[in-house]
Amino acid sequence: MSIPMKRFSLLLFFLPFVLVSCIDEDEFDNSARGNFEALWKIMDEHYCYFDEKKEVLGVDWNEVYTRYSKRVDSGIRQSQLFEVLAEMLSELRDGHVNLYSSFDVGRNWSWQENYPKNFSDSLERRYLGTDYKIAGSLKYRRLDDNIGYIRCNTFSSGFGESNLDHIMMYLAPCKALIIDMRNNGGGRITEAEQLAARFTDEERLVGYMKHKTGKGHNDFSDLKKQTIKPSSGVRWHKPVCVLTNRSVFSAANEFVKYMKQMDNVTVVGDWTGGGSGMPFTNELPCGWGVRFSACPMFDVEKKSTEHGIAPDVEVGLADSDWKKGVDTIIETARRLINK
Repeated sequence: MSIPMKRFSLLLFFLPFVLVSCIDEDEFDNSARGNFEALWKIMDEHYCYFDEKKEVLGVDWNEVYTRYSKRVDSGIRQSQLFEVLAEMLSELRDGHVNLYSSFDVGRNWSWQENYPKNFSDSLERRYLGTDYKIAGSLKYRRLDDNIGYIRCNTFSSGFGESNLDHIMMYLAPCKALIIDMRNNGGGRITEAEQLAARFTDEERLVGYMKHKTGKGHNDFSDLKKQTIKPSSGVRWHKPVCVLTNRSVFSAANEFVKYMKQMDNVTVVGDWTGGGSGMPFTNELPCGWGVRFSACPMFDVEKKSTEHGIAPDVEVGLADSDWKKGVDTIIETARRLINK
């Protein structure tokens, strides 16, 4: 059965940056079988985490092909084909792997959905109040114990150097700073670097990355250093607590990785959600879009952060505190600072 060609706008979730790949692919016909073969081969030749997914999750991509190939025949409907292809991609359990059509988005969000949220909108409103300040996408205020609080829930909406200068100057009298990254699903990695650059006075090694160099599962460049250079604007030198939960993903995951290398920084909360692979996009013969991780990133010890980053102080949001209007993670950070 031929699948009709469709054009559509893609709503990309948790996307650090959109990169349209210039990958030459074999020609596949616009049929159910052709689209299945095209998707499997795109992933086989360009996805970057097959070894890690096999080691951690037991995923064998060739076995996945054999199992899902049996579900594709010439009589399959469009919606059924989408379901089969989306389920095949979900075997990788990668938040950066998505299938996009005009009627649905194939995804696997188990990196956050299978874990406690450790965040409350009502508690966020209680701590921010109504007189907080806004600079770009960042909200900030001084808490009553003279600790600065910055709420950073995205790296997609944008902020500039002047925004950060105003924030740092306003919070300068505070004895310490809390940066609440919880529920930050990512955005532009340049914003993560820009914010991290406010917390160092020297160029720092913060990790490594590789690039795909061939179609084999292990065809990668040598490790390339990732560094953060100090900002030319106002910088922060006092203690910092970065708050995390499992919904910290992609560019936000990278920000936590960067901050782990800065002086006087403590990460408080739950593991991050991961998502350290730089995503690329491609297209199937039927016009459906596919996004996948193509460039792996690592911490300073050359360990993958694809499956998340551990906090320095692990703590969850306690139900007993929530009922009293208290955010356990924020209060843990405040106690650490006030000690």
